[in-house]
Amino acid sequence: MHFNTKTAALLLIDLQVGFCSPDGHTGRRLDVSGFKPVLNSAKRLAIAARAAGMPVIYTTMAFAPDYSNGGLTTSELRPNLKEENALRADQPDREIMPALDPQPEDIIVEKQRYSAMIKSPLPAILEEWKIEGVVVGGVTTSMCVESTVRDLAMMDYRVFVVPETCGDLKADFHDRAMQMFALAFGRVVPEADMISAIKAGSEEFPHQAR
Repeated sequence: MHFNTKTAALLLIDLQVGFCSPDGHTGRRLDVSGFKPVLNSAKRLAIAARAAGMPVIYTTMAFAPDYSNGGLTTSELRPNLKEENALRADQPDREIMPALDPQPEDIIVEKQRYSAMIKSPLPAILEEWKIEGVVVGGVTTSMCVESTVRDLAMMDYRVFVVPETCGDLKADFHDRAMQMFALAFGRVVPEADMISAIKAGSEEFPHQAR
């Protein structure tokens, strides 16, 4: 699978207060300290991408205050989100983690579905910028990252998932998702190799899954 910096974008999924901060919706209930290395990796990738002229796109799960745009996600699939006033667009949960130091030229895409390609501006942005390859990281690996990766691949984008830049609340969820990414949806590329490819401008990544 061919990677070309000139036609690629970096997509960082849901690295927001609601999921990654101990003060966010998830962090108030579960231990999210394991996401700190993910944030560090994401910041390094973003710095490399900007230096190479690649667009940096963040997504954030952000619902209307009355959850009118949540659909089945907030009414039936995850009704606890509405019950707990979680991930509202008018609350800190929506904010990208400050540690990532987003820059003015970066794009933040609000979404209300697990996949960033559903009911969001992202498909139009990728088309407008003539993007062909997407470098992906974010949380959680097995939910919003996986949903997005599958949809990107099925829409004929070349997908390059960086494992160090992805995180999940259970290691086996993360590992199984990575196995499927490598098997059928793109290339799983270690951070160091991905940064090298970004700096070089292009790279060929072979299919390695069996």
